[in-house]
Amino acid sequence: MVLTQGRLDDLAIELQAIIESSGTALPDDEHDAEGSTIGFERARVSALVEGARVRLAELIDGLGRLDTGSYGRCSACGEAISPERLEALPDARTCLDCAQVGLRRQLTPGPAVWRVPPGLPCPGPSPHT
Repeated sequence: MVLTQGRLDDLAIELQAIIESSGTALPDDEHDAEGSTIGFERARVSALVEGARVRLAELIDGLGRLDTGSYGRCSACGEAISPERLEALPDARTCLDCAQVGLRRQLTPGPAVWRVPPGLPCPGPSPHT
């Protein structure tokens, strides 16, 4: 989490520097040779800041699940999430099978939240990984 917070702080400083340096630039990006470059950099760093904020929030949420004892359990089927998946993605909320099923459901029309009804097995094609 320290790495993410540090990254967020660094990006915020970079974004502020871009904003300050463009303060003297003409507001007409179309006719200013540097305008499009400054606009692009501002958009790039803004997107990186937002990504770091989202990642930090996910990690904090994972710590909350650790405190409540639900960390490492799939939120869709309730089965254990494999140690390999948690090592690669410490804030994982679902086992690999449910994540794949959830992704397929996101790509097709349907409910925004998907859960396996209680008592039914995980619909994934293979044992939980």
